[in-house]
Amino acid sequence: MTDTTRTARTGVPERPSLEGLEETWADRWQSDGTYAFDRSKERSDVYSIDTPPPTVSGELHMGHVFSYTHTDTVARFQRMRGRTVFYPMGWDDNGLPTERRVQNVYGVRPDPALPYDPDWRPPAAPVGDDARKNPTAISRRNFIELCETLTVEDEKVFETLWRRLGLSVDWSLTYTTIGRAARAASQRAFLRNLARGEAYQAEAPTLWDVGFGTAVAQAELEDRDRPGAYHRLRFTGPDGREVLIDTTRPELLPACVALVCHPDDDRYADLVGASVRTPVFGVEVPVRAHPLADPAKGTGIAMVCTFGDLADVTWWRELRLDTRVVIGRDGRLLPEPPAGVPAEPYAALAGQTVNGARRTLVELLGDAGDLVGEPRPITHPVKFYERGDRPLEIVSTRQWYLRNGGRDADLREELLARGRELRWVPEHMRHRYEHWVGGLTGDWLVSRQRFFGVPVPVWYRLDDAGEPDWTHPLIPDEATLPIDPTSDSPPGYQESQRGEPGGFTGDPDVLDTWATSSLTPQIVGGWETDPDLYRRVFPMDLRPQGHDIIRTWLFATVVRSHLEHGVLPWRTAVLSGWILDPDRKKMSKSKGNVVTPMGLLEQHGSDAVRYWAANGKPGMDLAFDPAQVKVGRRLATKLLNASRFALGLGAADALRAPVDQPLDTAMLAELSGVVATATAAFDGYDHTAALMATEAFFWRFCDDYIELVKERAYGSGPAADSARAALATALSVQLRLFAPVLPFVTEEVWSWWRYGSVHRSTWPTTYEVGRAMRAPGDPELLRLAADALGQVRRAKSERKLSMKADVPLAEALGPAALLDQLTTVAGDLRAAGRIAKLDLLPDRTPELVIACAF
Repeated sequence: MTDTTRTARTGVPERPSLEGLEETWADRWQSDGTYAFDRSKERSDVYSIDTPPPTVSGELHMGHVFSYTHTDTVARFQRMRGRTVFYPMGWDDNGLPTERRVQNVYGVRPDPALPYDPDWRPPAAPVGDDARKNPTAISRRNFIELCETLTVEDEKVFETLWRRLGLSVDWSLTYTTIGRAARAASQRAFLRNLARGEAYQAEAPTLWDVGFGTAVAQAELEDRDRPGAYHRLRFTGPDGREVLIDTTRPELLPACVALVCHPDDDRYADLVGASVRTPVFGVEVPVRAHPLADPAKGTGIAMVCTFGDLADVTWWRELRLDTRVVIGRDGRLLPEPPAGVPAEPYAALAGQTVNGARRTLVELLGDAGDLVGEPRPITHPVKFYERGDRPLEIVSTRQWYLRNGGRDADLREELLARGRELRWVPEHMRHRYEHWVGGLTGDWLVSRQRFFGVPVPVWYRLDDAGEPDWTHPLIPDEATLPIDPTSDSPPGYQESQRGEPGGFTGDPDVLDTWATSSLTPQIVGGWETDPDLYRRVFPMDLRPQGHDIIRTWLFATVVRSHLEHGVLPWRTAVLSGWILDPDRKKMSKSKGNVVTPMGLLEQHGSDAVRYWAANGKPGMDLAFDPAQVKVGRRLATKLLNASRFALGLGAADALRAPVDQPLDTAMLAELSGVVATATAAFDGYDHTAALMATEAFFWRFCDDYIELVKERAYGSGPAADSARAALATALSVQLRLFAPVLPFVTEEVWSWWRYGSVHRSTWPTTYEVGRAMRAPGDPELLRLAADALGQVRRAKSERKLSMKADVPLAEALGPAALLDQLTTVAGDLRAAGRIAKLDLLPDRTPELVIACAF
């Protein structure tokens, strides 16, 4: 592909600089279509990447720069290997993060009961804390419009940073997860899941985030240590027997439906099958046995409530217990007691928050003499939604689920088998996938009680009493997608029938954001909308992502592709680690140790920041180190200056001249090995190893080879032509080796003396390097000459002489075979060291020694 684009050479500038390269080349790449995907190529010539769409609900951070740089090195390498690279960019703009950002920026909250106000306008500027604490209620549609407006602005900021970083994406392929194509694909996939019985509705205990007012899925949970207290409660057993229970949630006492002990616990064996009475309420509940009860925890017998935690759900389901729900969706105790619970004692709890009800019930227990001892403070893990700030509750709600193997052993095994088909980089990350799939306890809850998302695309008939028929949803035709059932009418109905007996109602929920993000290969690949494109890119070649979302994004995408297409969505998954602060702690906003990238990109240059990022291997965490960024800056600067020097010697005009001098062939022979190493590393998705090999050679090339050969290169004749040709070949090859990591400086230097873009040139090969040599080369010869020159320089330095000082006499001592080798490069050594006379004294020392006389 080299020189196919006849972009004029710019010539070598007098004073090359890194400043301004990002703006210059980002604009040129866009106008020239340097990274445009060529959809005329067949699948075998395509390399397609399922790029992670970043969440546009805040600032990009160094973790984004870290992982996206890794992906970009792959894209650039594959492009130079002759593949047309399908490299889109997406924005994950729907879901709770966007809603929260809108609420915080504008001080609003959505209220579905309010009518749409076409004249409503948001505040002209971000609001303060008072407005956030007392948000203005606006209609659902007004709120969604505000979300759409803000995400567009955020996406512009993100795109600016990505362009500054030099990502080689094809910007014409950009998509959003709330865009029309994404909504249609997400709804189409859901309806097909529904038709095959993979999607279903159920009224069941649901993990509920009170702050966001929505259900959350198992994959979105995290444990956070929180202070609590064990309260010991006295239950009354047969014949007045005292049965003591330890609990951290006494407020759930009116929701108690059983006590449970381990089947082998002799302390309570005689109670199993009997009943006990709850304190305060006097409700009879059964005592049951279950193997999950822990005899060593508390008193060894536990209170089962509906629902305090996931263990309660398990016991309730497997022991077929009654249901007594007391906590509502707002996180408060319901106004009426559940069936069988007396109203009088419950009245003191009705309407209270969980914490308030806890305090009240502890007082009631104390008054009744059923609180044994004082509460014992503890710190224990509490379930939170990963983006929430209040502990989760478990409430009974009707939700949509998608089968994912959590309750289907056969499907679980199929998904585990998919994981074994996938190439994992690094390989050990596969175990995280298997651990997650093997530990699933239920199907994927995909509905959310929120607003800015892809609507669940169904309606329900209303009977004569106005009650919905949940079991027979009304389904739209795929050709009409995307639809919004809260504003569109189902086939055969008029809008006037909405909410009326005998009419219909739309499903008010939206799909989980992962239910759309799990379809990114289908969305961007044109599934069902562009069959020609789809066959060229799907299944995709690469999924790059963070290891922390294997359980969500990676697994969910495998599930959707397996159910819909019966294949993996991609062939390889490359996992990134975390960015750590200098103290090796994970960066996070809550810890206040996040570094934002734009300032670094402006101060040090994008190539320098990319260099830092590329020093992190796949799957490994990397500490943010400003000193490493400075090393990258120094490398880019040296590449400019060394290239200018080499080209100033006339290297450009000698590119295809024969290379036959021993030192020149030695350098190229070593370079050939670097090409082989870097190529194998990139093929193995190890950009770090490729960079390390290339960088190590580059510094030897600058510090040793150029210094040794420059006097000869200044001259004329075949020997000088050999030096200049070697310099040209080495420069051309090294620019291409560095190009995936340092795209701006390599493109700049390439433009001085070559046509086209370095990023559209061919990846160097050992054959190409070998073809430049007229004789075999020995890399050890370059190392030997460099060692000799280094000793001469040290001698001058010890005498505080200039490196340009003449050396009247130098004696080379060492094994005869070694000195025979040195003889072949003696001319270059004398010129570089300014040695007037070089005597060779064989077999005087066991290793090379250069003695200088001044």
